[in-house]
Amino acid sequence: MVRTRVAPSPTGDPHVGTGYMALFSYCYAKAHGGEFLLRIEDTDVARSTQQSEEVILASLKWLGLDWDEGPDIGGPKGPYRQSERLPIYQAHVQQLVDAGHAFHCFCTRERLDEMRKQQIASGETARYDGACAGLSQSEVDANLAKGLPSVVRMKVPETGICVIQDRLRGDIEIDYSQIDMQVLQKADGFPTYHLAVVVDDHLMEITHIIRGEEWINSAPKHQLLYEYFGWSMPELIHMPLLRNPDKSKLSKRKNPTSIRYYKDMGFMPEAVVNYLGMLGWSLPSGEEKFPLSDMVANFDISRISMGAPVFDVEKLKWLNGRWLRETLDDDALADRLVEWALNRDKLLEIIPLIKERVEVFSDVAPLAAFLLEGLPEISVESFAKLKTPPETTLKILQFSLWQLEQVTAWQSSDLQARLKHLADIMDVKIRDLLGPLFIALSGRPVAPPLFDSMQVLGPDMTRARIRAAIEVLGGVSKKQTKKLDAEYRGLGHKK
Repeated sequence: MVRTRVAPSPTGDPHVGTGYMALFSYCYAKAHGGEFLLRIEDTDVARSTQQSEEVILASLKWLGLDWDEGPDIGGPKGPYRQSERLPIYQAHVQQLVDAGHAFHCFCTRERLDEMRKQQIASGETARYDGACAGLSQSEVDANLAKGLPSVVRMKVPETGICVIQDRLRGDIEIDYSQIDMQVLQKADGFPTYHLAVVVDDHLMEITHIIRGEEWINSAPKHQLLYEYFGWSMPELIHMPLLRNPDKSKLSKRKNPTSIRYYKDMGFMPEAVVNYLGMLGWSLPSGEEKFPLSDMVANFDISRISMGAPVFDVEKLKWLNGRWLRETLDDDALADRLVEWALNRDKLLEIIPLIKERVEVFSDVAPLAAFLLEGLPEISVESFAKLKTPPETTLKILQFSLWQLEQVTAWQSSDLQARLKHLADIMDVKIRDLLGPLFIALSGRPVAPPLFDSMQVLGPDMTRARIRAAIEVLGGVSKKQTKKLDAEYRGLGHKK
């Protein structure tokens, strides 16, 4: 039976690229009468959150990409969270060590940094030099007995060519001299992605792996691990990456990338799925508007385009307009509007922010409008009356954005504490820091309570509006970003 999977990391907003890979994995499985799995890769303990996992699941469900097995519904091959599978990984790492395919590495970070610096200076590929690969068992045992920190690395042939078979690209040849002796188990006992993904895909009986082309260079490591374990490798299908209109890799700096953003903006999930599908595939008839069921019924992997698919929000809006006009009658449109933002739960979030200013019901619309719209209409002139000079306004918006990108618990009190702290360390009056944010978020210099409004808007829409405001003010070039980044880090913050 064909079994495919999507395996996101719960470390941030659910990316449209995740939806893209999930869609093609779903269609391939369903077109062959197979099963589609969801696995959560949460071994990055420092960055993984339960909230992010919940948003990922909700976003994929909103797209209509239901899974047959997963962390929320279980299944015969679980657990489906990697953090719950640690004994499985540790046993497989030990199996590799015992077979001589992996080894304990005791090299310090300082030694590794110096090694890579010298390799780069000599024009060599930066890769582990195998210093610990030749340690005797007695040396390894002695180091472990002393409690020396260690990782476990895989062994890689020093010479030869690795041939990777890809369904879309044919044979891909990569020289083993370019492949690092990958860390398989970190010093804390947690596996790295490369070990966990191979073990999980095998034990969960995944037959086809559909993923982005950025993973091609990792394929030799995975193929070696399959060989070391004596397993058959799933078929590989590396999809072209989604691109910005300038053909750069799709990124939140140039395009909204969160699935939840498109939900909050009022796009129909059918249109978003349709658009993701047409970016890399086409119906035999050439029709651009098609439901998910038609994509499954007609799915042929050979029809995947190998060109660089450009994610164009304007084209998505056009397609969404077709879906709205051609598939929704008036009653259905009314139902969708209520479901989107005019539902009781949403209104109960908004009412406390505006109630003190309302005298008649007709006051509600202008007061609440900015909480329901997409990106406010603003221009350079919108910021003209602020006391801060333009370069400071831009810096405030960029630093605030970086601060807000680190927020996981999106609550009014947390947002207030973060931005007040930012004002303190920037030595800026809080009203001068909040002024640009009022305009960026509401399109006006004053609005209902800012932090409560940000909570209602949510993280994706809040960040998108700030990014849009930065672009209105001229944007931040790579050179400016580097300078601002250094200043931001100098304040004691990490991006």
